[in-house]
Amino acid sequence: MHFLEIIKAIILGIVEGITEWLPISSTGHMILVDEFLKLKVSEEFKEMFLVVIQLGAIMAVVLLYFNKLNPFALKKSPEEKKNTWLLWLKVAVASIPAGVVGLLFDDKIDELFYNPVTVAVTLVLYGILFIIIESRNKNRTPKTDSLTDLSYKTAFIIGVFQMLALIPGTSRSGATIIGALLIGTSRAVAAEFTFFLAIPAMGAASLLKLIKFGFHFSGAELAVLAVGMITAFAVSILAIKFLMGYIKKHDFKVFGWYRIALGLIVAVWFLIKYLRA
Repeated sequence: MHFLEIIKAIILGIVEGITEWLPISSTGHMILVDEFLKLKVSEEFKEMFLVVIQLGAIMAVVLLYFNKLNPFALKKSPEEKKNTWLLWLKVAVASIPAGVVGLLFDDKIDELFYNPVTVAVTLVLYGILFIIIESRNKNRTPKTDSLTDLSYKTAFIIGVFQMLALIPGTSRSGATIIGALLIGTSRAVAAEFTFFLAIPAMGAASLLKLIKFGFHFSGAELAVLAVGMITAFAVSILAIKFLMGYIKKHDFKVFGWYRIALGLIVAVWFLIKYLRA
């Protein structure tokens, strides 16, 4: 494997690690990065690679929140263990909408919506929603400020918003955080529950892509995939820590403005490319 392909895998891992957790759309960034940075692999491998490197990002959540997510921790009281099981049950309930729709319509959704126009529109639309919702919530007290207080109904509604993220450019974390804020959760609860929802959602998506691709990798392909996942894992740890620290003192408006700017860049870039063609 050429050294340059390893460098490309590192760059893609960095982009994945940052954009998967910040509500700014990993797909939007990957489309732009792919315009300038072409991996010299088959289209089938690249499609699988861009999804499966998410496993590295998931492991960052597992590492950072292992104690909170582990119902078998010896230091936990019976009540704490019960609450951990209930948290997993809420994650399961919230995973139903996207799981069902994704299994039934994933290929059709990609066929219809995986294009620069959709990505540009969703980037701008959800950016505007972030600004509007945060302005509305400015002087409001959250109804839910801990994961223990999160009801199954609230979890399911957040899951419905996660379903919207099947449309490219929406951002899975962006959609679920917007949904959570709309129905009265605190920013910290919205962000953490989004992280936990990623484990089954991204894990299942990665497994499906691996099954479709098959588990037959060349040594070069395995090296690229491993480097991408490891990079995504390391960068995800930093991104998650940054986000949780940032929202203690700030709202999500800055991400809204960033999404709007990125959406316009995507639109202009592909418009120029279309006109030149």
